[in-house]
Amino acid sequence: MTRKFFILLLFTFLSLTPNLTLNAQQKRSLEIEDLFRIKRVTDPQLSPDGKWIAFVITEVDKSANKMNSDLYLISSTGTGMRKFTSHPGNDVNPRWSPDGKTIAFVSNRSGDGQIWLIGVNGGEARQLTTLSTGASNPVWSPDGKMIAFVSTVSPEFSDKPFKESDELNKKKDENNAKSKIKAHIMTKLLYKHWNAWVDDKRQHIFVISIDGGEPKNITPGDRDAVPTSSTFSAGDDFAFSPDGKEIAYTATPTDNEAWNTNHDIYTVSIDGTDRKQITTNPAADGFPRYSSDGKYIAYRAQRQPGFEADKFELMLYNRATGKIESLSEQFDATVQAFQWTSDGSRIYFASEEKANQQIYYLSVKNRKVTKIVENGVNGDVSVSADGKTICFSRHTLSRPTEIYYSSADGNNIKKLTGVNDELFSNIVMNEAENVTFTGAAGTPIQSWLIKPPNFNPSMKYPLVYLVHGGPQNAWENGWHYRWNAQLWAAQGYVVMAPNARGSTGFGQKFVNEISSDWGGKAYEDLMKGVEYAETLPYVDKDKMAAAGASYGGYMMNWFATHTGKFKTIITHAGVYNFYSMYGTTEEVWFDEWEHGGTPWDVPEEYNKFSPHAYAKELLKYKTPMLIIHNELDYRVPVSEGMQLFTTLQRMGIKSKFLSFPDEGHGVLKPQNSELWHKTVFEWLADYLKN
Repeated sequence: MTRKFFILLLFTFLSLTPNLTLNAQQKRSLEIEDLFRIKRVTDPQLSPDGKWIAFVITEVDKSANKMNSDLYLISSTGTGMRKFTSHPGNDVNPRWSPDGKTIAFVSNRSGDGQIWLIGVNGGEARQLTTLSTGASNPVWSPDGKMIAFVSTVSPEFSDKPFKESDELNKKKDENNAKSKIKAHIMTKLLYKHWNAWVDDKRQHIFVISIDGGEPKNITPGDRDAVPTSSTFSAGDDFAFSPDGKEIAYTATPTDNEAWNTNHDIYTVSIDGTDRKQITTNPAADGFPRYSSDGKYIAYRAQRQPGFEADKFELMLYNRATGKIESLSEQFDATVQAFQWTSDGSRIYFASEEKANQQIYYLSVKNRKVTKIVENGVNGDVSVSADGKTICFSRHTLSRPTEIYYSSADGNNIKKLTGVNDELFSNIVMNEAENVTFTGAAGTPIQSWLIKPPNFNPSMKYPLVYLVHGGPQNAWENGWHYRWNAQLWAAQGYVVMAPNARGSTGFGQKFVNEISSDWGGKAYEDLMKGVEYAETLPYVDKDKMAAAGASYGGYMMNWFATHTGKFKTIITHAGVYNFYSMYGTTEEVWFDEWEHGGTPWDVPEEYNKFSPHAYAKELLKYKTPMLIIHNELDYRVPVSEGMQLFTTLQRMGIKSKFLSFPDEGHGVLKPQNSELWHKTVFEWLADYLKN
């Protein structure tokens, strides 16, 4: 090496060193603003030939306080990603035509959501539907000549010819909008749901030719043809038969909808005649799918009427004999959305297992279930027409959703998209640790443990203890946009997120054990988790906080009346008074199952674990509480938060109440989300840092 070359090399290295140092210094913790920088990938759909994937990317426009969604395409090799639609409106719900030449999608670019068509090789999108009541969930007929879709209509007009019924729907909606009287008149339950009033409207299935013309309502009458409650939906809850002559769909209960979970599978010809009920199970049935040879209809079913968290089994209906059998009776978890292979030999589905959501296939011949994709939250499984490949979505506790591709046996998994890779390349975080502690009666309890960035094991850190909602739900190994454990850890806390009694993915017995016992074994499990956290050498047991929403919010209210372990508690959309909750929530089957009856039949059960019944204990612990509850929350109405806040204020216990008039059970609008996070983190800092 010559002296001149050595000096040049040394100069080059020294000149690069500041940049290398700068790049290292640019690594930073996750921050609130990142939630709005992330591009949100959803709904991957594999083309019939398996060569392309259509999907949706949603971007946040925080200044406008809204989001915008567009369609994208990427090849199954991971190349050629391109933006397929570009419009100020939202383009979502892409569905391939059987020949792979056209994509149907839903867009609000002309006002309300309508079905649009666009050629894969380019050209302008064409609006297919123009219903005054909008259109969603496009499903192609096997020959590609028709599309079935859903529209929410007034049932009293549904038997009339389309032009007349559509005009009557339009006039009714316009009159209601113009009227200075905004009163609601109810004659039955369910009159509202989640964050919207139902107003006696029904979700009906229509069929339309792709050449246009008048659509046909094939499910008229005072009954939903797809579930109003998202609790029982697995996606597009209807499907064409292989010959295109009929549609199988999921009908809601005929009566007593608010306390009845008896959804059933029906079939109807595409002209709306010959409607036939094919299931009589008193619990929920749904998500019908025909085998390609037309001999069978597979669907999901529960066994326990009134119990929304009963596991869904994969059922098989023989169209010739009417025989029904369970394909997954021995599989101890819920079968989620599924898809047949074209030869009918396998059915692919996703299901929870130990805080992950895995992908499986079931052999129809021998009923064997095989796990092919694991770790993280995997879903949206789409199988190629030749059955050789699948695509799916995946997200984890440390990364938002991207699209993956693999062989049909789960081999050669390849990440196709990396739309957020550049953003995360500059963010430092610790991978979540999967830990287990001993809960009530010696039961093993799984939990996630997330340490803050630049963690130093010789230091002591405050702990934030997160309790999930449901209660039949779980902290999965997945990305969240509010209860994001990595973002909470980035504030300088050790975060623990346990899956106590009632959590899904640990067997149905474990799920069942929380019913009628909300503050019993589940509470003991959670407190055992706190004890476990206190043994960790890097946790400051004098600086611990707890937070949760929905059931997690309930548990915060239970904590406040039963333990003084926490410096502060944050409760979002939590039940405080089971009596008032029953009379104001929409799905009363939930309370009746969880308490074993109505409040007048079993008043002691409603009182047993109701935090309001232990209000005097609040004075014993005097734990400061941040309460968040929103005015459009019809699942756990805002009155629950109001009652708790009034009680705390009257007792002189430090408390703050944050309520959004334009949000429901969650917080969806970007600027609202920003305020939510800032309020929560400022409150935590007051008690854990200052």
